[in-house]
Formats: sequence, structure tokens, C-alpha cells
Amino acid sequence: MRWATRAGIHIDRAACAWLIRRTVDPAAEFVFVTDPTEVPSDATPFDMRGVELGHHGGDCSFETILRRYEITDPVLWRIAEIVHEADVDDERFDAPEAPGLDVVLRGLSMIGDDEHTLTVTKPVFDGLYEYYSRAGALGREPA
Repeated sequence: MRWATRAGIHIDRAACAWLIRRTVDPAAEFVFVTDPTEVPSDATPFDMRGVELGHHGGDCSFETILRRYEITDPVLWRIAEIVHEADVDDERFDAPEAPGLDVVLRGLSMIGDDEHTLTVTKPVFDGLYEYYSRAGALGREPA
């Protein structure tokens, strides 16, 4: 399936692409557009104004995707809090990791195109997922 989002991806779009590939569509193909009117008719748009999988009711797009696809994994919801705070910065969640993650993803987006950013941010989100999975299993921060 094809998915479309705005070019110049940062935190929410990179996180959403990772989430889509991890939980919704492992074979997802991403298209990056500069204008919402450029979204191909066979692509599902996300993290753009006015689309179903965008910001709604104070949620960032990552949270919207979790809700839309009824994903209940608590680790993904913890990551959603971090992504939300990095993207929206409304202090809704206690996510001290958010500013650092935002800086890392902004920096990674400066050294390559959008496809490169998706490639290099995948291990970042995989690492976050593993860290919070282990923390949940241990009941404490992993060493």
C-alpha cells in the first residue's frame, strides 16, 4: 500500500512511518509531497492538514493512527507521549526525552533526503520500543 505525507519529515511524520510499517502495513511505500493536492489517488495521506490520519482533538498524527487502528500496545502509547511532546510541545505528558529526540531527528533530517531519514530513524524508534518494553517487563529502567 502507498502512504503519502509532507516532504521534509521530522518527528511526527518519521514516527508515523515507523508505526505504519511496524503495525499497519509492513510493506508500506511512502510518497513525499510538497502540496496536499499532489497526494496520489492510490495513497493514504497522513500528518497533513485536513486528513483522517492527522492532528485531531489535541492528538498528534502518531496518536491518531494508534486510535484509528485500535492499537493498544502500552509501549507504543508511551512512545506516542514522547512523539506528542516533541511535536506539539504542550506539556500534556511527562516526556523528558522529547526535546532530545526532536533534536536527533531534526539533525538526521539535515543529512539526507526523506527516504534516508526513514532509514536512519527506524533503529532509533526500534531502540525506544525495546527500551520501554524491557522497562515494562522489569518494572524499572533497564540497565
